[in-house]
Amino acid sequence: MKSQNITPSNPQDEHIVNNKELSIWEALIPVIALVIMLFFNVKYVFGDNALNGSNQLILLLGAAVATIVGIYNRVSFNQMMEEVAENIKSVTGALLILLFVGSLAGTWLISGIIPSMIYYGLQVLSPEIFLPACVVICAIISIATGSSWTTSATVGIALVGIGNALGIHAGMTAGAVISGAYFGDKMSPLSDTTNLAPAMAGGELFSHIKYMTYTTIPSIVVTLIIFVIISLSIDVSGNTDTSVMLASIKSSFNITPWVFIVPVAVIYMIVKKTPPLIALLIGTLLGAVFAIIFQPEIVKQIAGANELTFLTAYKGVMMAMTEDTAIATTSNELNDLFSSGGMAGMLGTIWLIVCAMVFGGVMDAIGALSRISKSVLNLFDSIFGLFASTVISCVGLNAIASDQYLAIVIPGRMYKKAFEDKGLAPENLSRTLEDSGTVTSVLVPWNTCGAYQSSVLGVDTLHYAGYAIFNWLSPFTTLLFAAFRIKIKMLKEK
Repeated sequence: MKSQNITPSNPQDEHIVNNKELSIWEALIPVIALVIMLFFNVKYVFGDNALNGSNQLILLLGAAVATIVGIYNRVSFNQMMEEVAENIKSVTGALLILLFVGSLAGTWLISGIIPSMIYYGLQVLSPEIFLPACVVICAIISIATGSSWTTSATVGIALVGIGNALGIHAGMTAGAVISGAYFGDKMSPLSDTTNLAPAMAGGELFSHIKYMTYTTIPSIVVTLIIFVIISLSIDVSGNTDTSVMLASIKSSFNITPWVFIVPVAVIYMIVKKTPPLIALLIGTLLGAVFAIIFQPEIVKQIAGANELTFLTAYKGVMMAMTEDTAIATTSNELNDLFSSGGMAGMLGTIWLIVCAMVFGGVMDAIGALSRISKSVLNLFDSIFGLFASTVISCVGLNAIASDQYLAIVIPGRMYKKAFEDKGLAPENLSRTLEDSGTVTSVLVPWNTCGAYQSSVLGVDTLHYAGYAIFNWLSPFTTLLFAAFRIKIKMLKEK
C-alpha cells in the first residue's frame, strides 16, 4: 500500500498564480512586513508566549498586506479566497496527523511506554562516557516525547547538575543535552516541527522522517565521536547517581519491557508503508489497551474513579487522548516530563498551520511566491544554490523572526514552488527546513528556543553553542549532500 500523501501528489494540481504585473519589490512587501511584525512581536512583547496566538494573528495581518498588494494589482478577492481554500485543503491530512500524534502521546504516557524508555535510558550513564551518554539519553527521551524543550527541562537539568558534580564544564554538558534533545525532536513523529516541515513542503510525514535519516544519522554519529574524544581528554571523578529518579519512575509506573511491543508494532507498520493515519490510530489504540493492562491505577487516577470498570477505563484513556494529562511522581524534576497535552495540545500548531496557509494562499493568488521563486532561481540557478538559499533563509529567520516555527513556515511556503520547478521532490525541502530551521534556533540567544534552553539549563547560549555540535553541524551536512548530489530525490517525470 502506498503511504498517504498530505498534499496532492501532482504539482499541477496546485493553483499557483503567476501575476506578470507584480514586480519583485511588490512581491516582497508582504514578506518584509511579516518579518518586521514577527520580530517586534517575539522580541519586544510576547517572547516565548508568542505562539499562544499573537504570531498566528500576525500571519493573518501579513495576509492582509498581501491582499492589499493583490487588489492594487487587480487580483480579485474571490480568487485569493479560492487559493486560501486550496492551501488549507492541501494540509488536511497533516492536521489530522497532528491530532492523532497528540492522542498517541497521551496513551503512550499513561501506558508506561514513555516512562519505560526514560527509565532504561537513564541506566546507560557511566562517568567515563558521560557526555556521549548525555547525547544518547536525551535522544531517546526526545524521540519518545517529541519535545526537546521537555527533555531539557527535566532530564537535561539533572544531567547538567550531575556534570557539575563531576567537574565537567556546564557548557559541554548543555551542548551534549541539546544535541541529543534536538536529534530526537527532529526524528520523532510526535514532534510538532517534524510534522510542520513536510506540511509546508508538500510531503508526507514518515517519508520525511526516512529521508532525514540520510543527513541526520551522519551528523549525530560525528557528534558522538567528538564527545567521546572530549570525554577521553578530560578528568572525570565522582558518581552519576540517578537512583532517586529511577526509584521515582518505578514507584509511579509499572516499568516493563513488554510495553515496547506497541512502538515496535508502529515501526513495523511504518516500514510496511501503512498509511500514517492508520499507523498512528492503531498505535494510539494499542497504547490505550496496554494502559488498561499494565497501568490500571493510573487509568483510575485520570478518570477520578476508585475502581476500574469499562466506563472508568473508557473515560481515563479518552481523557488522556484528548486533554492535558499529568502523572505526579515523587521527583519534581520528572513531573513536567510525564505530562501530555493530548489532541488539545496540538491545537496551537494546527492554528499556526492554518494561518500560514492563509498567508501562503494569498501570496500564491497574487503571484508573489511565483515571482520570488523565479528571482531565487535567477540568483541561484544551480540545485546547490537553491539548497544554500533555503539554509540561509532558515538560519536568517531564526535570527530575525526569533522563532523556529516561522523559520520553517515562511521558507517552506516561499521555496516550495522553486524546488518543484527544479524537479526536486518535497522531501528535499522538508529535510532542509529541519536541518537548518529546527536545529539552529537554539543557537540564537534572542530566539525563543535559545532563550528557553539558556534559562532552563542555566547556561548562557554562547557558552553551550560551540558544544551543541549536532545543531551547527546539521546545516553543513545538508549542504554537503546537496553539493555532491547525495540522496537528492527527484520528482517523477511529468
